[in-house]
Amino acid sequence: MDENIVWHNYAITKAQRSEHKSHKPAILWFTGFSGSGKSTVANALESALNQQGIHTYLLDGDNVRHGLCKDLGFSDEDRIENIRRVGETAKLMVDAGLLVLTAFISPFRAERDMVRNLFDDGEFIEVFLDTPLDVCESRDPKGLYKKARAGEIKHFTGIDSDYQIPHSPEIILDTSKNTLDQSVQELIAYLKQQQIIKG
Repeated sequence: MDENIVWHNYAITKAQRSEHKSHKPAILWFTGFSGSGKSTVANALESALNQQGIHTYLLDGDNVRHGLCKDLGFSDEDRIENIRRVGETAKLMVDAGLLVLTAFISPFRAERDMVRNLFDDGEFIEVFLDTPLDVCESRDPKGLYKKARAGEIKHFTGIDSDYQIPHSPEIILDTSKNTLDQSVQELIAYLKQQQIIKG
């Protein structure tokens, strides 16, 4: 880093920003195969939290590639940079006192751990969508698996690019077994248990 760049300390802290809200700041990091239910569950959870007056923001993998990460492709290097940018953005939002939800395949364990290390203890909640690959492929909501099998898409997670399963995620969900409401209720119960939102 350039020696002329100096960190500026703010007069208002994260704790002070959080005092104006009825919850603690945190990030729920949804990870799993394409079609596992990350965006669907994250959207439903955000809706439920919004109804409770929780200040949230959802960062979705496809959406950030329309702006923040539109210059990136899907090579391993670009995937790593994509996650780095999202992690830093989420860190700013958590610092602002928000409950942030992110829905990204984020296939590499090292990059997910890199993001975890940006946050204070208890702030990073890894949510592993452990939906079997064959179920995800049968859903194929965007037709991406079909294209990947036909060789039209390269570096597609689960087909010709690796997905590294989390070692110890805070929450594991399987949307081939759980209903959407069950998944949302399990997440809300965890947030209450951890006193991130009020019980």
